[in-house]
Amino acid sequence: MTKLKPEAKKRFSIVARAKSFAHAGRGIKVFVASTHNAWIHIAVSVFVIVLGVYLDITRPDWILLIFAMGFVLVSEAFNTALEIDIDLTSPEYHPYAKDVKDVAAGAVLISAMTAALVGLLVFAPKVLEIIK
Repeated sequence: MTKLKPEAKKRFSIVARAKSFAHAGRGIKVFVASTHNAWIHIAVSVFVIVLGVYLDITRPDWILLIFAMGFVLVSEAFNTALEIDIDLTSPEYHPYAKDVKDVAAGAVLISAMTAALVGLLVFAPKVLEIIK
């Protein structure tokens, strides 16, 4: 492992940090604007938030739900980033490119199923209380 020479290290800069946040914000805009599934995940997240408020869930339940919703959105964002990269680097069909896209999509499905199970564990007892 090579170490950077002291003169090669960049100094902390508020301006550089602000630019990093601006780039990240642009990335989120690209993600939301270009990914139809992001809108579905966001709509489901809004529904979960409204249901959580209505059912007055506990703080630990909120923590679980927030992490689950974030897990799905982050998975979808990485999937989108990989798709953009594959489309750029492999514009012609290639089976490995297809595999990368399919595995990334599978990761999103795993995260969505995990989030659904978390939602079921959080909301099912509350809904069953109401039904009784």
